[in-house]
Amino acid sequence: MQSQWRTLSSSRTINGDDSILPVLIVGAGPVGLTLSALLTKLGVKCAVLEKSGSFSKHPQAHFINNRSMEVFRKLDGLAEEIQRSQPPVDFWRRFIYCTSVTGSILGSVDHMQPQDYDRVVSPVSVAHFSQYKLTRVLLKHLESLGFHVQCGEGLESLSGSKILMGHECISIDTTANSVNVTASFLKEGKYMKKDIKCGILVGTDGAGSTVRRLVGINMRGERNLQNLVSVHFLSQELGQYLMNERPGMLFFIFNTDAIGVLVAHDLMQGEFVLQMPFYPPQQKFEDFSSEVSVLAGVLFLCEILLEMCERLIYKLVGRNLADMDVIDIKPWVMHAEVVEKYLSCDSRVILAGDAAHRFPPAGGFGMNTGIQDVHNLAWKLASVVNGIAPTSILSTYEMERMPIANFNTALSLENFRAAMAVPAALGLDPTIANTVHQVINNTVGSILPSKVQRSILDGVFAIGRAQLSDFILNKNNPLGSSRLAQVRRIFEEGKSLQLQFPAEDLGFRYLRGAVVPDSDRMEEPNAPTGRQQDYVPSADPGSRLPHMSIRALSKPHSEEMVSTLDLVSGDKVEFLLIIAPVESSYRLAQAAFEVAHDFNASVKVCVMWPDGTVDAVARSKAALTPWDNYIDVVEVRQSATLKSWWDLCRMTHRGAILVRPDEHIAWRVKSRVVDDFASEMKKVFSTALGFDSI
Repeated sequence: MQSQWRTLSSSRTINGDDSILPVLIVGAGPVGLTLSALLTKLGVKCAVLEKSGSFSKHPQAHFINNRSMEVFRKLDGLAEEIQRSQPPVDFWRRFIYCTSVTGSILGSVDHMQPQDYDRVVSPVSVAHFSQYKLTRVLLKHLESLGFHVQCGEGLESLSGSKILMGHECISIDTTANSVNVTASFLKEGKYMKKDIKCGILVGTDGAGSTVRRLVGINMRGERNLQNLVSVHFLSQELGQYLMNERPGMLFFIFNTDAIGVLVAHDLMQGEFVLQMPFYPPQQKFEDFSSEVSVLAGVLFLCEILLEMCERLIYKLVGRNLADMDVIDIKPWVMHAEVVEKYLSCDSRVILAGDAAHRFPPAGGFGMNTGIQDVHNLAWKLASVVNGIAPTSILSTYEMERMPIANFNTALSLENFRAAMAVPAALGLDPTIANTVHQVINNTVGSILPSKVQRSILDGVFAIGRAQLSDFILNKNNPLGSSRLAQVRRIFEEGKSLQLQFPAEDLGFRYLRGAVVPDSDRMEEPNAPTGRQQDYVPSADPGSRLPHMSIRALSKPHSEEMVSTLDLVSGDKVEFLLIIAPVESSYRLAQAAFEVAHDFNASVKVCVMWPDGTVDAVARSKAALTPWDNYIDVVEVRQSATLKSWWDLCRMTHRGAILVRPDEHIAWRVKSRVVDDFASEMKKVFSTALGFDSI
């Protein structure tokens, strides 16, 4: 039996030729760098190509949700470094709706509740940390793992642990044994080419993915939802004011001269990004490039909003900023799309992150979904490269992650609509601007001179913003009073844009793939509503393992507590079997050890003892000998209201849970372990390792 499974696995794994790099990653953003770190810790050689010559300092994404922070906990203190380095929570916990940053407040929403700090559902809290800063700490971590950043000229050979900057993937060709990638780079003023052979190519190269284009994968969904411009600027003066007077993360600004969203990336450093709608071709980004270079972007802001610069900034902020320094200006387009497939070229080319899905930013699901993509993918790649699983396991990556991307797309669209609720209540119908813009572009307006088109568009916008005048928007005006009351109801009923989505963040579930379902039919998740829902811990197959604080019985005098999530190794591909100290469960554990060995896989057994247990190590040792890869732990119930482990999982203590290397549950039995332990374990490991897909 042992030789049968090992032969079957090795015959379907990636070629072991030392001249072929096992995994090549294209794109050195947070998703690509996270994948490279996860793979390196799992013993897989990999390298990264990045077409840019340097790392972007534009803040971009900034909210890291619970599940992504849990992934970063696996990277040797990375989550702790993020939490130490981020701004204090009190500086970013609120969204503020106002007539200007320093003007009247229409409403404020606090997105952090007491339960967000007590770490009952997760061992780590969410974070507010700009993308370029996350990139910086990821690079620092990769350097500790032996990675080197190579700028400029290409290397003669690429054996792994390199990030090649200024190297653009320009062609992809696959053979029976490898993926052949051609990279272009600049050497002594001339573009040169370098050929790289790899076993698997992973495209994490962003929304405009070159890898996706080269292998001909299309995207499906809603395109061109909104054109926007991001203006990255610094102002210590504004940061100090907001820290003292009205700290927040997002400022939604509505007044008669300007409408925009100010993202406060770091009040202590005075770092901000202003997001504003942009309507081409009447408003042309290229028209302003020369003015940007001359006046550091100031005139560009004026052109977009058709106001003098000082008036625009004054109206948005409510005061002049003597120290304002515009750093960068970027146009971008909001989409809601997912690729038609995640895998190509016989599963040798794989997409992850924004290369696979593009969401509206509302809710912060873009980067977080990408980080969770590669957490799902890393252990499967390592299993293939290390000869534990056949390449067919890679198909479960698409089975599992594509439904999550589709769900998060729908949720992000709901969030985007929720963000429009407040301006709609104020008399600004968000659809009118886009409708007028489409009419101008697609009908008779298109034959009008560009200046006339722009005047029409500007006039419509001015009429819309007039709804925000003090004459209308005050409690003495019946219309304004009614609108302000409607805005208050939106906040009170939780119908405005939310920051956290615990049910979706921690409660997402894989319904098919490398999981053994309880029954033939698994319930599909309810359609997203955009409303915040609490996370309910679950041990259903495909769910993330619930968190509970535990203590190792091998250290009877230690008060050190860890999470159940910490029982899953981040340094090797290893499954975790959680059982109670019951005779039948010990026999199941013996069978799991034997079957995992036959599959060339590793499994660790956790014996979960009830709260109050002091010393029970000898019993497990006697029951599990000769196997020694096990740990006895005891529940730590810090409050009488907290449930026991098995109650939390909605199981009895006679059940068992098998957890995958990505902390998702591969299999469980709720109340009684089956009689034929070996047959059950063979079925479970066959499914979890992808042999069922052969």
